[in-house]
Amino acid sequence: MTFTLPYPPSINHYWRHFRGRMLISREGRTYRKDVCALLAGDGPRKPPSGGRIALCMDAFPPDRRRRDLDNLQKPALDALEHAGVYEDDSQIDLLVTRRRECVKGGRLEIQLDDLPLHRCPLCGATINPENN
Repeated sequence: MTFTLPYPPSINHYWRHFRGRMLISREGRTYRKDVCALLAGDGPRKPPSGGRIALCMDAFPPDRRRRDLDNLQKPALDALEHAGVYEDDSQIDLLVTRRRECVKGGRLEIQLDDLPLHRCPLCGATINPENN
């Protein structure tokens, strides 16, 4: 499966401390809602039940500011889980995130595959399990 998602808020803006508790910020809730609405157009899907997943994320930032790639992962993974793409993000055994060129507004391109992989998510080369 492949998805194109809006660029997520940084994890630094995703959580808020309120009355002694950590909550998802308004910006984070809006992002989750936007991802759910975007993916709802794909119709009903059955998430992999307990299956192991490989997820490759290409991050196209909206500008040239310095950003940590790992700050993008949690908001995007939580939004995909909330949208029903998979049951729980603990199913992800292989997570690859790479920075790409800047594009206006930014975006994420997500490729989701069941494990074991038959193709490399980065280069597309065939993986032959007999050679491993």
